Amino acid sequence: MNPATSDFPFLSVLIFSPLVAAAIAAVLRGEQAQRWWALISTTVIAVISLPLWWRFNPETAAFQFKEQVAWIPFLKIDYALGLDGISVLLVLLTTLITPLCVLASWRYITKRVKEFMICLLIMEAAMVGVFSALDAILFFVFWEAMLIPMALLIGVWGGPRKIYASIKFFIYTMAGSVLLLVALIALRLQTGSFSIPGMMGQNYSPTFQLWVFGAFFLSFAIKVPMFPFHTWLPAAHVEAPTAGSVILASVLLKMGTYGFLRFCLPITPHATHVFAPYILALSAVAILYGGFTALAQADLKKLVAYSSVGHMGFATLGIFALNVNGLEGATLVMINHGVTTGALFICVGIIYERLHTRDLSEAAGIGKFMPVFAGFLGVFCLSSLGFPGTNSFIGEFLVLAGSFAASKTITIILVPGVVLAAAYMLRMLQRVAWGGTANPDHTGLKDLDAREIITLTPLLAFVLIIGLHPQPFVHAMHATVLNLLKQAGPAVTQVASALP
Repeated sequence: MNPATSDFPFLSVLIFSPLVAAAIAAVLRGEQAQRWWALISTTVIAVISLPLWWRFNPETAAFQFKEQVAWIPFLKIDYALGLDGISVLLVLLTTLITPLCVLASWRYITKRVKEFMICLLIMEAAMVGVFSALDAILFFVFWEAMLIPMALLIGVWGGPRKIYASIKFFIYTMAGSVLLLVALIALRLQTGSFSIPGMMGQNYSPTFQLWVFGAFFLSFAIKVPMFPFHTWLPAAHVEAPTAGSVILASVLLKMGTYGFLRFCLPITPHATHVFAPYILALSAVAILYGGFTALAQADLKKLVAYSSVGHMGFATLGIFALNVNGLEGATLVMINHGVTTGALFICVGIIYERLHTRDLSEAAGIGKFMPVFAGFLGVFCLSSLGFPGTNSFIGEFLVLAGSFAASKTITIILVPGVVLAAAYMLRMLQRVAWGGTANPDHTGLKDLDAREIITLTPLLAFVLIIGLHPQPFVHAMHATVLNLLKQAGPAVTQVASALP
């Protein structure tokens, strides 16, 4: 059988299985039964998703595992699904991270456990749908479907300012969604179809591209979030429960950068060329701003949240460098940020469960009493700062190589951002693992239990596997990246001349 085709509807199963599991969870009684059901169902879904990796054909840029059924024929809206070399990695990231979110919430969530697990399962279905949809309206439905459960995760199970953070998240992302819908309708009027592949490679007028790109950019920039649209992110992260922060960092932020790759480059290449220099500059600002702000934080969650602004700046930098190294590096940054920052939020949650505070000074010196935890935290901190041999290094290296080819000036300007990442991560690691001469009394703390070790071990494995052997991941996306650059066409050759 050709790996690009399959008689089994993998993607529909991955989308609808969480919804079926959520319906079953709704009738289960007993909090432990609900926790176990969520863990078992998400683990089974993760196992079902694994054949996507070894059945995927990396030699072609064509969409694979395609499914298409007429949905609303008179509007030419189809239920169309498929994966390329970029989206297959993001779908696998989603399915593999969700069981870890359930494990991380095992003791953290004690109220309305059933509703919490239902929200997680609905979120999983919507996120897989976003990365799989090949119809613009289907994409938009999944894009919107994840807003409500995410807002509920923050607003119901969040911290003291949860309502403020939830409303801010919802308003920001909803505003971006309106612009996204307007752009999709405009493209439908031009092409006569909502097919995303059908929208690519069309000869749109330069003025039309500029307007559509502007709507796309604002929508996706809010979701990333890019500077200066980032202000909802720290509030959402700080108030969200651990699983909410992990999903936000690991998957939801990637929906913005995925939108740039799926819509902006192949559909509006002229506008991409026009705006690329400005987006590269904004990306450099985000890297520096995220680094300086993270360095100033005393709250562990805020520190990791602001580090996300900087790391996602690397992703947008690589995308709009518009070359092979930049795009492949950006995709790796997206995956690696999901692994590493998700792990760091779980580590912060572990500290909070024991100390009931996220204050860095209160957590000083816990490594003496929690050596296993300190070991995990040390690896994830080294990964976050891009230490050679860890997963983040290769992604950031490729992004810097790509950005240097696009603009030497911007690359030189953002070098301090790389140094800042080392500064704030090593500062956090030093304080948490060793502290100072007058640490708080942590003699009663217990090290990681089996559940927590099981939660962190897969993430540690990916840090090392991607860091030491990134070639399979680069190979999986290479044909797709080359095709994307071919579709972007003029932007590839012209952007270099527009930048110093």
